[in-house]
Amino acid sequence: MLHQMPAKPPYQRVKIWRRLQAIGAVPLKNAAHVLPRGEAAEAVFRALAEEIVAGGGEATLIGAELLAGLSDTDVRALFDAARDEDYAEIADAARRLLETGPASGQEIARLQKRMEEVGAIDFFGAHGRQEAESALAELDRQRYAHPDVGRAEPAAPVEPEALIGRTWVTRRGVHVDRIACAWLIRRFIDPKAQFRFVDAKSHVPAPGELRFDMVDAEFTHEGDRCSFETLLLRAHLAEDQGLSALGEIIHELDIQDGKFARPETPGVSAMLSGVCASTDEDLERIARASDALDQFYAFFSSRKNER
Repeated sequence: MLHQMPAKPPYQRVKIWRRLQAIGAVPLKNAAHVLPRGEAAEAVFRALAEEIVAGGGEATLIGAELLAGLSDTDVRALFDAARDEDYAEIADAARRLLETGPASGQEIARLQKRMEEVGAIDFFGAHGRQEAESALAELDRQRYAHPDVGRAEPAAPVEPEALIGRTWVTRRGVHVDRIACAWLIRRFIDPKAQFRFVDAKSHVPAPGELRFDMVDAEFTHEGDRCSFETLLLRAHLAEDQGLSALGEIIHELDIQDGKFARPETPGVSAMLSGVCASTDEDLERIARASDALDQFYAFFSSRKNER
């Protein structure tokens, strides 16, 4: 496909570039974008051409055969190189999650979805796929073989006084469950609570610390409950209507077992994903998410006969 877009508005050019990336087209000497010849590819290109024309641009589709210069093997290598980059990004993301401890169900599902998207445009079976699949498989093994996951017997409730003035420790790279737990601790358990974010593999517990959502933690997954739900139960907060509703949402995002069907879940998920995308600093993630969680809590608390 040969195409040209007007210089303004610039977002149209970016939009079309992203669409080309999404369908797996590769640039050929910056003059054309190509896909392997076939009915499906032609249909995709035709739809994109209509979109380009509707946006004020021009598009021409060509069914071509390489006669000299680049060979079919050379062009295939372009496709494989593009997909290898995608697979490398997935593998790197999976390795980062492996380093910080068992990944949440949402984190794994996001990578699996990306893997499916890349696989759909991996026309020739790029070699990088095997490495990405291996990293994702290791994530699954770590999550379900981890001591934190599925602790059979719930631990006993804790008196509120025992939770005051403690340092709360969890794994670096906080996401759904850990962000929600930290908010819960500061908002309802100890407003002056201090947090530490550690390498779960090398951390040695110190006096005065309480750990959450990590190996052998005092507050972690129990049975089919996520760490947020465990905190609610053991800190005598489970009867709070607003917190109970949030607990179901965090469970749905972290465990992803279909137990709850909360219509608000996608909104909370988008909010937390946006927070995590905006900063890598753990305390900053918690601070940014806390304002939104306060609002969700107020909303659920104000509803009568919630669930």
